Amino acid sequence: MRTAFVTGGSGFVGRNLIRALRARDVAVRALARSAAAVDAVEACGAQGVRGDLDDVGALGQALRGCDVVFHCAAVVEEWGPRSLYQRINVDATRDLLAAARAARVARFVHVSTEAIYADGSPMADFDETRPLPRRPLPRYPESKNQAEHEVVAANTPDFATVICRPRLIWGAGDTSVLPKLVEAAGAGRLAWIDHGRYPTQSCHIDNVVEGLLLAATNGRGGEAYFLTDGEPVEFRAFLSDLLATQGITVPDKSVSFRVAYAFGAMCEWLWEHLPLRGAPPVTRMPVALGGQAVTPIDAKARRELGYTGGVTRAQGLAAMRAAARA
Repeated sequence: MRTAFVTGGSGFVGRNLIRALRARDVAVRALARSAAAVDAVEACGAQGVRGDLDDVGALGQALRGCDVVFHCAAVVEEWGPRSLYQRINVDATRDLLAAARAARVARFVHVSTEAIYADGSPMADFDETRPLPRRPLPRYPESKNQAEHEVVAANTPDFATVICRPRLIWGAGDTSVLPKLVEAAGAGRLAWIDHGRYPTQSCHIDNVVEGLLLAATNGRGGEAYFLTDGEPVEFRAFLSDLLATQGITVPDKSVSFRVAYAFGAMCEWLWEHLPLRGAPPVTRMPVALGGQAVTPIDAKARRELGYTGGVTRAQGLAAMRAAARA
């Protein structure tokens, strides 16, 4: 791997991936939507490429001479116009695949998520052989589910497309999940579902990057790989430890899964059909992914990629506490 193209380079995953690639002397071009994003990716050592995911012209030129594409960009918010998720998560992925293939890029690594399975059903102890649901929850799960179909369909002997599915990405410098949890806790909106006493999986940012790099070299075309931190952990214990690194103690209040899921469904219906502003107070997605056991198995990645998940939760939490003190 000599030259890589990264989308979502200014995000949490993208920034860490760029640094890891540069540490291996891989030249990096990173798509950036704004001047601030250009500055962010260039601070990590990449060449900023100004443009949007649906800017096919800019993509085609920037992809020339690249060996691999790492597609990290996506709309990840719980709520927004469905057309936005379709345009960015599905249509732009299809366009990027076509542009990469036309530019003779050899490999395409797509960052996906266990959320593609979120349809309200149990999610304990499953691997890549579990069939994708026909009706995943709307917006993020649905669009990422459709994007995976595009990635698999684009795989050819000369253009290997590989999917990585990290579960609950976390670590120092998180600009995605942790800030939302901190905000919710500060506003008194954070509550456990069924007291949080069920197992979950997670994937530290360094382990995510490890998996992506291995997928670029060892991944089989047309295949998907779960990435985790190893052994499951109790959701309540892990989230409490995570928020404790920010000096936050989580309250003890709890609601049942059934009530929370039904309330999320009701809120979605109201916001879909009435002229209500902003986002609903809750949707079904965080309930499905954070209110029950969610424990994907990463044995395939360990067996086929040589993935180790080398950063333990204890090490990751210690780094976060150190960063908070700095």
